Amino acid sequence: MCGGIQYQNHKIYCPQPDGRLPVKLRHGGVAWVIWGRRKEEATGKFPNGGWARLDSIKAGKWKPWHPRPVLIPAESFMEKDHDKQSHWISLAHGMAIQALLAERDGEQRVYVVTEETPHEYHWIHDRWPRLRRLSDNQIIKDR
Repeated sequence: MCGGIQYQNHKIYCPQPDGRLPVKLRHGGVAWVIWGRRKEEATGKFPNGGWARLDSIKAGKWKPWHPRPVLIPAESFMEKDHDKQSHWISLAHGMAIQALLAERDGEQRVYVVTEETPHEYHWIHDRWPRLRRLSDNQIIKDR
């Protein structure tokens, strides 16, 4: 499901308290947004976890959080297999991870959008981050 992301010299893991992901901005920079919600958080404004299934987004289940699609620039992401072994998967140049920016009461959180895993990686996990191609003017030059 994507338990970690590497961006430049940062490795971010979903269970990290207050872990933040880089969200690509229109002008080319990034904003660091809190990755999902942990069960131990006191407030319940957002759904638990750090992922949003593509089919649940299409079904309208995220509407209460005014979802907006965003891109996470990353060099790689981490999945754990059924034996809890970590596997870092590199993204091809010009690719990014699709995410959902959720908002409630002026606060924002980002959730990695997941879909079915490509056949060649089914042995790792049954959910996979949705990968999107950056347009030419969005491609990260500093990889």
